[in-house]
Amino acid sequence: MSVYGEKPWLKHYDFWVPPTANYPRQSLYQILSLAASFYGDRPAAVFRGEEITWSEVKRRADRLATAFSRMGIAKGCRVGIMLPNCPQYLISIYAILRLGAIVTNVNPAFTPREVAIAVNDSGMRSIVTLDTIAPAISHLLPGAVLTTSFTSRGTFETLIEGVDEPALPRIEIDAENDVAVLQYTGGTTGTPKGAMLTHYNLYANCIQTALWRQYIVERGEERGILVLPMYHIYGLQVGALVTAWTGGVQVLIPKFDIDLLIDSFRRYKPTSFAGVPTLYIALLNHPEVRNCNLDKVHSFGCGSAPLPLEVIERFEQLTGGILREGYGLSETSPTTHNTPMFSKRKPGSIGLPYPDTECKIVDLEKGETEVGLGEEGELCIRGPQVMKGYWNKPEETALALRGGWLYTGDVARMDEDGFFYIVQRKKDMVITGGFKVFPTEVEDVLFTHPAVLEAAVIGVPDAYKGEAVKAFIVLKAGADATASGLTDFCRERLAKYKVPSQFEFVGSLPKSGVGKVLRRVLREGVSP
Repeated sequence: MSVYGEKPWLKHYDFWVPPTANYPRQSLYQILSLAASFYGDRPAAVFRGEEITWSEVKRRADRLATAFSRMGIAKGCRVGIMLPNCPQYLISIYAILRLGAIVTNVNPAFTPREVAIAVNDSGMRSIVTLDTIAPAISHLLPGAVLTTSFTSRGTFETLIEGVDEPALPRIEIDAENDVAVLQYTGGTTGTPKGAMLTHYNLYANCIQTALWRQYIVERGEERGILVLPMYHIYGLQVGALVTAWTGGVQVLIPKFDIDLLIDSFRRYKPTSFAGVPTLYIALLNHPEVRNCNLDKVHSFGCGSAPLPLEVIERFEQLTGGILREGYGLSETSPTTHNTPMFSKRKPGSIGLPYPDTECKIVDLEKGETEVGLGEEGELCIRGPQVMKGYWNKPEETALALRGGWLYTGDVARMDEDGFFYIVQRKKDMVITGGFKVFPTEVEDVLFTHPAVLEAAVIGVPDAYKGEAVKAFIVLKAGADATASGLTDFCRERLAKYKVPSQFEFVGSLPKSGVGKVLRRVLREGVSP
């Protein structure tokens, strides 16, 4: 039993949420089969004003899976998807899962250098991407690069149309051990790691989310707007899995555009919306926010980064709705905590653990002793949604998974009611606009600049993004560089959100006795 007693959060569950459930042990593809069976004629997605139904998603996914099979893609093969939100993403995900192959998500904003890391680490066979991206990455792949376009046909569409009838092999899925998605995330050293999420992990988290919301969700009638990218585990779970399970529809927005988002709220009158702090801040500051049907939304959710209390209060005053915060990680498929719908609510907290999700908070030094109620320590999680481990990284896996517990690296505390609060990040990760940036990755790029002697990167407060990336630069003797020049240098080598928005040139960096840069000192020197 925990030092806190027997799961104190259970007494604050909404009346319909069970403390435990028996989760499916089938392929994730089953979710699409059920959606096509129950809601076949209903729209699955709206993209640029055009609808695609659940039966059509399944029809195309089965034909694409047949084409993949003919290309030699089989169970266990890693297949990349490097696309913004679009119907082709949905089709590709389920085609890959149907064969027992492994979806490997790649951010379409990545540079070729960053794509090469994912390709080489995963052993990716093929990738589905836009025709505008393909020329820059085709030399990195040993297999086919399938292209698609929003204005014309590519090899992706040609392959589907070339299949008259699906001819798919029988695939045996061991849901608890077979990996469904390889989701790349950073490590404590900044080295990207592929979190191995099994069919069981993702299916369980889909059901946990559905149970949490089931009383207010009318199956077959839910409407959402998906700005969260499906290459991110938050967007994938919401847009591809939970929406299919409930037979809902998502209006897909391929790239964040606040005017398009406002217009979509006005036009489609969504019943629910999942976002990150940046989206809510942008909505609050738009002149048309009072005239876009936000009062029709029954459920607002926020994750990926802490949401300032001021933003919660302003948004709720504006809409009359409730903005609920949650918490999760790539390693947990992703959600572990959420705010109750009707039970007790504590703004500023990440809410309560999901059904069958155990939590403990341990000392920050050794991670062996549970701390007392209200005390701060590292948050550890155990549950059906916790990953199998990191792809080909046994040492990193052993560090993260200890005794069946996932050590999150986040500092947290729990109150007497079982509500959890994230205090700070144990790691030096920067979260900007909901995206994770690891300082060492940016520093490694800066170190390759001929004028840079030393570099240190931290996150600094930003009213819009939550945090902005700031770099401290020590130049080589006699060398010269400018902030604009370094910005251009980074843009060629890093995704846009990783490029520092601030540079400060300094004579030296604060260091410990063993020469380690003291980022804490740099952060303390930044004015709030």
